[in-house]
Amino acid sequence: MSAFVGKYADELIKTAKYIATPGKGILAADESTGTIGKRFASINVENIESNRQTLRELLFTSPGVLTLLSGVILFEETLYQKTSEGKLFAELLQENGVVPGIKVDKGVVDLAGTNGETTTQGFDNLGARCQEYYKAGARFAKWRAVLKIGPTEPSELSIQQNAQGLARYAIICQENGLVPIVEPEILTDGNHDIKKCAAVTETVLAAVYKALNDQHVLLEGTLLKPNMVTPGSDSPKVAAEVIAEHTVTALRRTVPPAVPGIVFLSGGQSEEEATLNLNAMNKLDVLKPWTLSFSFGRALQKSTLQIWGGKKENVSKAQEVFLARCKANSEATLGKYVAGGSGADGAASESLYEKGYKY
Repeated sequence: MSAFVGKYADELIKTAKYIATPGKGILAADESTGTIGKRFASINVENIESNRQTLRELLFTSPGVLTLLSGVILFEETLYQKTSEGKLFAELLQENGVVPGIKVDKGVVDLAGTNGETTTQGFDNLGARCQEYYKAGARFAKWRAVLKIGPTEPSELSIQQNAQGLARYAIICQENGLVPIVEPEILTDGNHDIKKCAAVTETVLAAVYKALNDQHVLLEGTLLKPNMVTPGSDSPKVAAEVIAEHTVTALRRTVPPAVPGIVFLSGGQSEEEATLNLNAMNKLDVLKPWTLSFSFGRALQKSTLQIWGGKKENVSKAQEVFLARCKANSEATLGKYVAGGSGADGAASESLYEKGYKY
């Protein structure tokens, strides 16, 4: 089956390639109102729109940060918000060479007929919503599918439903000018070893790329946002080099070289762990036909949030810490990060793991 070639094909290819620029990555600032409420609760900040706007402005106006990012994923509310000086966030990003993106899924729901597995909702009006987001300046989108490892999971039903859903979302985005980030996240919950995670990751990615091909998705105009291949959260940790080897091997076996970039999710790793693992992958001396970069939320923001604490007088210190994390990950996309080189204090090494993580 040949790929879909609509009026946006050239633009999609150009945008995806730009987002995958080595040395740059994506800030995932697309936490839903409920999720950001949890973050705010941890620092005793009230979950109201003005505080959400203040945090996003702190991130987007951090001196020097936008030179290290190629994209920012926004929540719908944020796409239409402005800086305190009245400039739309989307415009601020575009003027600084950063592509605005948008979360388009509506979260996960239980998949009937399975043992607590899920499927992602959000197809209602998806095409119309994509058109509106495009008009508002968004040029890429995100949709998160979630799979879990268990005694009989992920089930074939869950694998197929989520692969088909990701492909359907991807083609709808492309028809409306948005580069789809394809995100099949395999949760770390469990006591499985790294080999089990590697095997499941390969199976899931193979199904996803089969579905993308079946639905005529233009791979050159997509990005992949996968989990890193790690042992389960209840298993002993392994070295970054071991994670790098298993992850890159799984990707080399399943992800076509037509895909310009792979932007990892952090999946509850500490800030420092996520950076070290990404760095180790980029240092691996094997053929990697795609850019390996980051699309981190918690692993870019955790220390920043703690230092900010909702207080105006802490903004510049929080921005310095945010810049340090972005710089560390920018270096990791080039395999040039030195451990602790971001001035990483205790906060950067704190686990961000949450069981059954939901946005």
